[in-house]
Amino acid sequence: MKRKLGALEKVDADLSSLQYKIRRDPTSYKDDFRSQYSQYEAQREIFMRAPASATDAGIISFRDLIDFVAHVADCYPTLVIHFPDNLISLLNLHHESLEPELREKVVRSLVLLRRKDIIDSSRYTRKNELREHLAYEVFVRLLQTLFPLLISTRSKPLRALLYQKCVSDLRSSNSKTTNHRLNRTFQTVLSNLLISDRTSSKGVWAVKITRELWKRHIWTDAKAVEIMKEASLAENEKVVIGGVRFFLGGDKEREDLEDESSDDDAIDMGKIKHQIGINKKTKKKARMMENAVATVKRKERKKKQPHPLNFSAFHLLHDPQGFAETLFSKHLQSSKSKLNLEQKLLVLQLVSRLVGLHKLTILSLYSYFIKYLTPRQPSVTSFLASLAQATHNLVPPDILEPLVQKIANEFVSEAAAAEVASAGLNAIREICVRQPLAMNNTLLQDLVMYRKSKDKGVMMAAKGLLSLYRETAPDMLKRRDRGKEASMGLRSGERKERRFGEEAVGGIEGLELLEEWKEEEKQKKLQAQDPEEPGVGKEGTDDEEDEEGWEVDEDSDYGSGGWQNVSSDDDANDAISDNHRPQKKNKRDTSASACEENEEEGDGVRNDTVQQAIQAADKISTLATTRILTPTDLSKLQELRLAASVNNALPASRRKCAAAAHQATLNRHIDDPLTAAEIEGLASLSSKATKDERIASAKAGKDDKDEVRKSTTAKRKERKRQQGKSSTNREKARKKNFLMTLGKAKGKQKRSLVERGKVLKAHKERERRGGKKGNG
Repeated sequence: MKRKLGALEKVDADLSSLQYKIRRDPTSYKDDFRSQYSQYEAQREIFMRAPASATDAGIISFRDLIDFVAHVADCYPTLVIHFPDNLISLLNLHHESLEPELREKVVRSLVLLRRKDIIDSSRYTRKNELREHLAYEVFVRLLQTLFPLLISTRSKPLRALLYQKCVSDLRSSNSKTTNHRLNRTFQTVLSNLLISDRTSSKGVWAVKITRELWKRHIWTDAKAVEIMKEASLAENEKVVIGGVRFFLGGDKEREDLEDESSDDDAIDMGKIKHQIGINKKTKKKARMMENAVATVKRKERKKKQPHPLNFSAFHLLHDPQGFAETLFSKHLQSSKSKLNLEQKLLVLQLVSRLVGLHKLTILSLYSYFIKYLTPRQPSVTSFLASLAQATHNLVPPDILEPLVQKIANEFVSEAAAAEVASAGLNAIREICVRQPLAMNNTLLQDLVMYRKSKDKGVMMAAKGLLSLYRETAPDMLKRRDRGKEASMGLRSGERKERRFGEEAVGGIEGLELLEEWKEEEKQKKLQAQDPEEPGVGKEGTDDEEDEEGWEVDEDSDYGSGGWQNVSSDDDANDAISDNHRPQKKNKRDTSASACEENEEEGDGVRNDTVQQAIQAADKISTLATTRILTPTDLSKLQELRLAASVNNALPASRRKCAAAAHQATLNRHIDDPLTAAEIEGLASLSSKATKDERIASAKAGKDDKDEVRKSTTAKRKERKRQQGKSSTNREKARKKNFLMTLGKAKGKQKRSLVERGKVLKAHKERERRGGKKGNG
């Protein structure tokens, strides 16, 4: 046995050396390759006759010959015409009975031959066809071999190997440029696999491959989304849940993969240069430096490239209305559905996201929620989040009002627990954010009273509902609950209840700021150019300004009311003499006059506000429809937005900040999913923390305080330690053992006068040069 193993090792070494020689000079070793190839054919015939009776030594020798021929096949393409067909037939006929290592070697050899364009390449070389067409045909041939094995074999290691090879081969084919023809062919195969038999579990492999390639940014088109759509409409539970999970989490996986790749590729060039400058210079260090520089340059080139448009899978659906209706009727409403409650909840989340994002209309969906809206229902917060996601401003309020009433009756009451009440109030608020008309006045006033609750979670949830209706529909609140800003908005007409189906007029944010800035710049240029014009002096400019001022004032109160009454000298003297007399204050007259003045000021402010709103709307429409914004205008617009956001942070603009926060909440609900954790967010304030949680929070606060109290030197040392940098020579000398420095100190004391002079002279010379290395 030992002799046989030694002979095999010798053969293996001979094949490796022969492979190396053939790669360097194929012509000289052609006869040697022919002899090895004939030996391979002989062993293949023996193996094909009786695969089960093959010995271990024969299998090892056969496996080494397959590996040898596959690696040098591109050197002799005419001699190995039938080699790929032999491997394909071997794999198709005996893939279940093959020894695992031999089976893996056959698969790897086929993939290697495909990368070298050897599979069935003779007919294309004779026709002189293009290389791209050759690569496409070769991949299709490999696909026709490996993919049927992937979906039919019962061997788990073989399935894992075939899946890995299919995905890696597709990634390598799309590494430089997107191979659209190849992608369409493979997508058609996966789509036919799902449509042909909806009850089979083979469609799981179509889901896995599509999801992996979507995550890797290889398939980002609507065809991949259609494949996952067909998977969601299948009848096999595993296939259905795989497709549903793709829509609910595929985009998040892609973003997480981008973040991980950006973090892994980070290279500290300063650290590498520091190590190379200090350590011994070797070829390995030089190669490491070259690789680091190449990686940094590649990252810089990637940053300068235009960012690809990565659309969400929800936005690439062809018919979202039909897809949502089919999902709901097939998996939720149907009594023949085999999904359990957890799986139905996933499908419900998908349907609700489709309805909320695309503003679809499925009226039977809302009546489906009624039986699940009880605190005793498992995962009830997920049902509440799904109901809120399925709500939008085009849903009729008559359909949502019974649901809101059911949540209020079941969750929000004095007998309910604090966590249940806060979750119910939070769910009602999320529904009313999307459709404020779903609430009636009586129920709203009842729910707002919970802001006086002793429980913190319930109090904050009720205040959130109150602040929402102060912004959207303050007239539904009592006068004492509206607040100052909402009351002023109602009086001025700024805040009014939006009717059902009414849409806000869209526009470019901050465009009026850009127009005002342009007007100011135009006025500055005119003022700078007027004195330089011939025939126009300062007097003429002043006259024009006066005339412009009078023209502006013609529309004001002065023109309509006549001359202003100006007090004369006698009146002034009478007023002065009256000041010395004691006066009796009439409180009623004072208060009445103050009220009249306030009313007049309020009317003036109201009229000014309405006029300013009309003028602002005219300005926006004029600038947006009559001018094309240049890149300079867009950059200036961004700068003006930033300045306006700083001004909005001031207390005088509190109302604008609240409106902006409300608009940001609306925008968040349009694109982002609503989770059960957000419904339960305020419920954590109601439950008391345990002793361990209080200790953990106290320790976390203590660590933060210690981090803040650190000195600048300590922070610098910590930063250097994290970067992998060492301390300075002065810091090392300070920490050096005293006995190690004792000899140097004694040597300094024994110096003669001449030696001390030399040392001082050398010190002065170093100072003149700028240090030991002459950096000055």
